[in-house]
Amino acid sequence: MNRDDYPSRIGGAFAVLVLALFCATARGGDDAEAWPQFRGPNCSGVSASTRSLPTTFSSEQNVKWSVALGDGIASPVIARGRVYTTAMRGEQKFAVFCFDAATGKQHWSRELDTGPLPPITPPNSHAGSTPVADGERVYVYFSTIGLVAFDAAGEQLWRRSLPLPEYLMQWGAASSPIVVGDLVIFNMDDDLNPYLIAVDKLSGQVRWRTPRPEMLGGYAVPVLWRADGRDELVVAGTGKLKGYDPKTGKELWTCNTLLRTIMTTPAVSDDAIYVSVQSYGDTDRVLKYALLQWKDTNQDGKLVKGEVAEAFWEKFDYGDLDGDGALVDAEIDRAFQAPGNMVGGGSIIQAIRPGGTGDVTQTHLTWELTNRAPSNIASPLLLNGRLFVVKKGGISSCFDAKTGAPLWYLKRIRNLGNYYASPVAGDGKIYVTGENGFVVVLADAAEFKILAKNDLGESCVATPAIADGRLFFRTRGKLYCIGDS
Repeated sequence: MNRDDYPSRIGGAFAVLVLALFCATARGGDDAEAWPQFRGPNCSGVSASTRSLPTTFSSEQNVKWSVALGDGIASPVIARGRVYTTAMRGEQKFAVFCFDAATGKQHWSRELDTGPLPPITPPNSHAGSTPVADGERVYVYFSTIGLVAFDAAGEQLWRRSLPLPEYLMQWGAASSPIVVGDLVIFNMDDDLNPYLIAVDKLSGQVRWRTPRPEMLGGYAVPVLWRADGRDELVVAGTGKLKGYDPKTGKELWTCNTLLRTIMTTPAVSDDAIYVSVQSYGDTDRVLKYALLQWKDTNQDGKLVKGEVAEAFWEKFDYGDLDGDGALVDAEIDRAFQAPGNMVGGGSIIQAIRPGGTGDVTQTHLTWELTNRAPSNIASPLLLNGRLFVVKKGGISSCFDAKTGAPLWYLKRIRNLGNYYASPVAGDGKIYVTGENGFVVVLADAAEFKILAKNDLGESCVATPAIADGRLFFRTRGKLYCIGDS
């Protein structure tokens, strides 16, 4: 069959409402134990469970079980006592796995043929998109396949083909779907035809599709905000934080305060959306400068067609005003960046008030910090009125969520290297995973305190999951379940 034929503050009232909404949607058994999507309920990275979590562990110590998977960086997700994750099992084989969360017993695995794969830039993996589970089904995305739904027994229910994403600098796909009510919602911000889409979770039929033509390649996962009887689907992207009606995909508002490249996902409280973004370069560094740095192979200050992928040649011709077969200066901007959204780089941490209608740029930015060392990939962590960030080099900072005032600033967590996994928290602890496989455990407190440094023994890019008093780490090749003895 052709594949085209397949049909906070944590503890506040808002946190309880959002957790209930997402866990009811995920129906993962005990609400506090569900971790159904990237970073758990509403991408918060915070476990609502009261169970104790381990402080010290390693690839051998306090390991309940582990399994070899194959290469991947997608985070594990947990629903109704089952763990779902993915891996590459060959050059053109993509696998979806289901394990028992308590024992590690494999319930099932399914392999899908991917066909020829597009280029990808390390440390990304073709198995980079985190699944989402609702307790009855698991939904996965793969660049050359699209969205696929499996039931709890591993039977494929539907497959929805989607356009192959294209990235000017060949980053590769890594966007992750979420479930909202009866919809699977997926944001695909690539450099060619970015869009936000919702499909029926039972049939895979498209319910709505909203183009996002002002966006460049990015990986922000949508988050939900609910107040005054209105649900808002909030999505960060190039230059703009936007709110949409999750039932229709209609844009409700836009706050035009962000930067060029958005790879982090916002954090949500009862009265604000927190965005932490680093986009390389200063505010004048529009896409043109990044393209000339990375794609101008002979460094002559211009781009020719052979230096960009064929998928972008129509955009190239649009920008080539003089028809000389080369793009220079403003021609590069015209070709690849939206004329009304020529934003540059920098680093920001912002609190933005959701709600409103239309352009809320002048009214909804609550506070902003510039050049305060956020990460370009690791998302911020909001808990107990504090906003925690970590960046390359193992440099961490923590701010008062109400005011943006620093509680601690530029503290080294004693683990050098890159940070691609986002921090997660539970049981009064913050878990910060480095690409080098070391996990630093910090106290969830207003004062900086390191509790432990643990070695998983292998590179780790995936954000960990928390459920049933256990930590689930997906290294490049294995899945670990870790708990107290």
